[in-house]
Amino acid sequence: MPDDASYLLCAEDSAAAFFGAAACNTDDDDEDGCCSSAGEEESAAASIVELIGGEADYSPRPDYPDRLRSRSIDPAARADSVAWILKVQEYYGFLPLTAYLAVNYMDRFLSLHRLPQQEDWWAMQLLAVTCLSLAAKMEETLVPSLLDLQVEGTSSYVFEPGTVGRMELLVLGALNWRLRSVAPFTFIDFFACKVDPSGRHTRCLISRATQVILAAMHDIEFLDHCPSSMAAAAVLCATGEIASLESVSPGAAVSWCIGLAEEAISSCYRLMQQLVIGNVQTRVPSAAANLCCSDEAVSSHSSSVSSPPPAKRRKRSPPGI
Repeated sequence: MPDDASYLLCAEDSAAAFFGAAACNTDDDDEDGCCSSAGEEESAAASIVELIGGEADYSPRPDYPDRLRSRSIDPAARADSVAWILKVQEYYGFLPLTAYLAVNYMDRFLSLHRLPQQEDWWAMQLLAVTCLSLAAKMEETLVPSLLDLQVEGTSSYVFEPGTVGRMELLVLGALNWRLRSVAPFTFIDFFACKVDPSGRHTRCLISRATQVILAAMHDIEFLDHCPSSMAAAAVLCATGEIASLESVSPGAAVSWCIGLAEEAISSCYRLMQQLVIGNVQTRVPSAAANLCCSDEAVSSHSSSVSSPPPAKRRKRSPPGI
């Protein structure tokens, strides 16, 4: 029998667990910088390469962005669902990763299944609630009830828990129960350490890159880009806003890790610059933007989830759903 418990992990979890164990240390008190040893940095780099290789397994079908552009899938309904997910994520102080996973589940499902075409978009709203519920169960320690998750005043419908539960099973089946997706947040700590080995600005880089990534989820053009390219481009955007850091080109960013592509990073970086320059980035609370939560943020997060406002029941989903 192996000496450690890694053999108990399924293949989907093993790479993520390995990366978590070897991740760079971004503690501001670490005088040696982001990584405490060359061995840890090599281990983190190896796991990053493995995760980049598996990105496509957790992405929508390749034709999905074009179907949104051609409106065979309603892009406005998707945009409304993304906005609702981010609104609830901000309200409850969920992790940025929770919001990203919810949108990822929704996009992967829509790339495989057609929803009923209704003028009132109740089916898309049901899918958004379902995907956020699944993502919260994956990442949050405190999860509001299904009724409380549908925050008063954020949508036209409130769905019964049984309805959401049945939809959860449908989504899980469509995704083959693969919920531990590879996300841009998987990479930004590692990339931030590459830009700032001293660790002095790492937290700021991660926070700003997180804001840019959350803003990018609204735009279907980013669906053409893999999570690692989005993470690299977001860190480049954040680096450009810190005067004391030397600017980094997409060509130089390729050297951060095997598997990164300069053209992919450059294309994504140009899109993100348009987001920043156009001032359309989503407003994100500072506590949620930081991946390393402070004690105050954790306390605020706990209180907001433990005492949510009562959900007022509005229009119901059509019978038989």
